[in-house]
Amino acid sequence: MERKQLQVMLEQNGHIVEPIDPKLKLVDEINRLKKEKNAVILSHFYVDGELQDIADYVGDSLQLAQEAAKTEADMIVFVGVHFMAETAKIINPSKKVILPDLKAGCSLAESAPIEKFKQFKAQYPDHKVISYINCTADLKTVTDVVCTSSNAVKIVESFPKDEKLIFAPDKNLGNYLNSLTGRDMILWDGACMVHEQFAVEKIVDLMNEHPDADFIAHPECEKPVLLLAKHIGSTSSLLNYVQESPAKKFIVATESGILHQMKKACPDKIFIPAPSNDSTCACADCSYMKLNSLQKLYICMKHEQPEIQLPEEVMNAARKSIVRMLEISK
Repeated sequence: MERKQLQVMLEQNGHIVEPIDPKLKLVDEINRLKKEKNAVILSHFYVDGELQDIADYVGDSLQLAQEAAKTEADMIVFVGVHFMAETAKIINPSKKVILPDLKAGCSLAESAPIEKFKQFKAQYPDHKVISYINCTADLKTVTDVVCTSSNAVKIVESFPKDEKLIFAPDKNLGNYLNSLTGRDMILWDGACMVHEQFAVEKIVDLMNEHPDADFIAHPECEKPVLLLAKHIGSTSSLLNYVQESPAKKFIVATESGILHQMKKACPDKIFIPAPSNDSTCACADCSYMKLNSLQKLYICMKHEQPEIQLPEEVMNAARKSIVRMLEISK
C-alpha cells in the first residue's frame, strides 16, 4: 500500500484500516515485527489486558516516561493515548514513535487548549507552572516542570514554600496536592471524564455491601470520593497497595484496565470496579484507551504508521519541563 493511501486512511480514521487474515496469529506477528524492526512496546495500565500482556513494559505515566527515556530501540510503539506518545517523542526526537490510533486522545489534555491557558497564565505573571503530564505538547512548552500522580507531591515540594504556583490541567489532583502540601496553588479548571464519573452514593452502597473491602482511589477523582478512600494513589501506587495489604477484597476507583494487573499480581484477591454515574456501563472505562486493539497494533507496526510528529521548536521547549521532572524523580 502506498504511503499516500495510508495518509488518506489516517486522516479519515486515525488509524489504518485493512483486512487481516483471520488465521493470522497476531501475537506471534507482533513479536516478529518487534524483533525485525528493533521496536519496544510500551503499554499503559488502562488499555485492554491482551495489550498489556504483549508489551515489553507496562506502567503508569511516570514509569513509561522513564522507560521511553532509556530505551535503545529504534522505534517506540506506544499503546496508550496521544499525549503519552508525544512525551516519548519529545524525549526521543530522533526515534520513530508510533501509536495504534491517532484518535486515542485524552479528555483532560483537551480541557486545556494552549491559547486559553496562555491567557489564564498571563493573569499570574509571577507564578511558576506545574503541569500534569496528561496535557498536550503545546501546554508543556509553557510549563516549568511536568509531574505525574506518582511524583506530584515531590515535584510540588521541590519549589520553595513561598513560590507562587499554577497547577494544570487537573483541578481534582491540584486540590488534593494543595491539601497534602499546604500550598495554595492556582488551579486550571480541567478534569478527567473517567475519574469524575464515579457515583459517591453507589460507592457508599457498595462499601456497605462489602464491609470487608478496602476502598482505594486515584487522586484524579473528586474530593467526596477521595474522602471515602482508605488509600489514594497513582495507578502504580494502587497496584502496590493491593499487593501489600492484608485485605482480600478491594473496591477500586480508577480506570478499569488496572484490574488486569491487580488480578495477575493477586489471583487470590477480589477486585470490584467502583460504580460510575453512567447508566450504560457499570465501571469506569476510558473510551480513548479502549481505541487500542491487537489488530490496530499489528497494522501500525507493519506500516510504521500513524507516526507522532511534532515541530522541532515545540519539542525543544517542551523537553525542558519533562527533563526536569525526570531529574527530580531519580
